[in-house]
Amino acid sequence: MDLELRHLKTIRAIADAGSLTRAATALGLAQPALSAQLKRIERALGGELFERGREGVRTTALGDLVLERARVVLPAVCELQEEAVRFARDGAEGYRLGGTHGPLLGGLVDRIARTDPGTPVTTYTSWSEREIAGGVVAGRLDFALVGVCGESGPPEAGRLAWTEVARDPVYVMLAADHPLASRTEIELAELAAEAWTDVPGDGCFGDCFAAACVRAGFTPACVYETDTASCVHLVQVGRAVGLCRATFPVTPGLVTRPLAGVPLVWRHLLGWHPEGRAAGRAAAVLNHTRAAHEEALSRSAGRTTAPAPREGTPR
Repeated sequence: MDLELRHLKTIRAIADAGSLTRAATALGLAQPALSAQLKRIERALGGELFERGREGVRTTALGDLVLERARVVLPAVCELQEEAVRFARDGAEGYRLGGTHGPLLGGLVDRIARTDPGTPVTTYTSWSEREIAGGVVAGRLDFALVGVCGESGPPEAGRLAWTEVARDPVYVMLAADHPLASRTEIELAELAAEAWTDVPGDGCFGDCFAAACVRAGFTPACVYETDTASCVHLVQVGRAVGLCRATFPVTPGLVTRPLAGVPLVWRHLLGWHPEGRAAGRAAAVLNHTRAAHEEALSRSAGRTTAPAPREGTPR
């Protein structure tokens, strides 16, 4: 027989009661059943734990050893169970955040650090919205901060709760000395002859951009899909124009301008598992993310139009 926690509880109950009769009453057992159980426990441990006498029972040297350990183990297990219940109900301290490229993830980390100093925050980034969402589904991440094009649905829509943080028009990045840089708004068709650059992703943004170009009467001749730093460099040196979010920060050597008619829209989304460890903090994280978005907009270059109203509340 393997020793179990219930056996330690039995030993402790007998020692506390001082007799098998009183212990049996406290445990809700018949005394013969308790006596038989104690014999099995003693056989498993290799010797007698109690000396029986007319005045009751008292522990042997082996019993003292086992009882000493039991008085350490049982409270520790109880504490572990209580901590696990709190963890499942409220979520452990700390935030595990995942996001794609853009300033909102950094802004969210900054706001959490400002309002809840000392709370650990970890981040994970990827170009793949599906990978970030999958991390939340698998329990490796608490929150996913991603974006989708227009009215497209988010990844893992059936398994995660998603709410819209904000929606912004997609902007174009131009070199500071580009002929159209002085304009406050640019028609997409005016950029038909340009090479383009954008960051990668596994959503539908590339298809939405191609469709918008077709509606504007052209097909992009060249699209460089690369990292953010390379996109910025290609725009700065005049090799391409780029697509960016309205939250793109002020950057030397380039300007950002809205596209006339808003042919492309980017929706910032926050997702979490409705039964995850941090689901109870979703409303607070959403508020932080919306504030981070407003701060990013206030710092962005070429903001000439107000962002569309936010929609949605946590589900």
